Amino acid sequence: MAQVPAARRALAVLRLLAAAPGPLPASAIARALDLPRSSTYHLLAAMAEDGFVTCLPEERRWGLGVAAFEIGSAYLRHEPLERLARPLLRRLVDQVGEIAQLGVLHGAETLYLLKEQPPRHAALVTDVGVRMPAHLTASGLSLLAHLPPAQVRALFPGRFVNRTGRGAASLRELRRVLADDARRGWSAEDGHITEGFASIAACAFDHTGHPTAAITVTFRRDDHPPETWPDLAARVRATAASLTTRLTGRPPNRARGA
Repeated sequence: MAQVPAARRALAVLRLLAAAPGPLPASAIARALDLPRSSTYHLLAAMAEDGFVTCLPEERRWGLGVAAFEIGSAYLRHEPLERLARPLLRRLVDQVGEIAQLGVLHGAETLYLLKEQPPRHAALVTDVGVRMPAHLTASGLSLLAHLPPAQVRALFPGRFVNRTGRGAASLRELRRVLADDARRGWSAEDGHITEGFASIAACAFDHTGHPTAAITVTFRRDDHPPETWPDLAARVRATAASLTTRLTGRPPNRARGA
């Protein structure tokens, strides 16, 4: 088991470099991970031999190597997010009898990766592979509500689009919606995408507390009046929490809002 601490240190280096905005000096890596500087250089040299990190000599900094990229690419090929979420969505559909979806942010849009629905249920515009403006979808709102304000501002620099005349029409209005959603832990849209349909969503988080994906239930508004939405939201939040656990994630220490 003597190799375990070294393995943990190597993984800590990879996590640190992955979260950093760019390559880091060895001294910064040593300081962030509370490692002796000499040990840090030995560790980085060993990781560089296997391609997990690379040295930028002119900058005297270290960044992720090709091997780390290859592992990341393999992760995407294995579709782990969809595989982990599918049984949870099926269970949620059995509980509520409505369509459940998995969505992620793709820039300022929501990209739908997975959909489960009861037999003979009405079709939706938001199918797998479809992208929608994030500020109009419950899934997009639930993810945006936990992003830093500066990131939200960068995603929405100009005019806000709409489909049905509903939804936030300005950054200021969007900020108010996101702050409310972050406080209560779930988001909703009512006819923003399709007239007569509403959605409720909650997001799952990764190991850093960053919002990773959203679980959404969509239904005919007449079948579930607004006073019943908190009960639906509780089931959606429980499903999102289960996905967070499966991702070895954790909720953020506090809602970031926008």
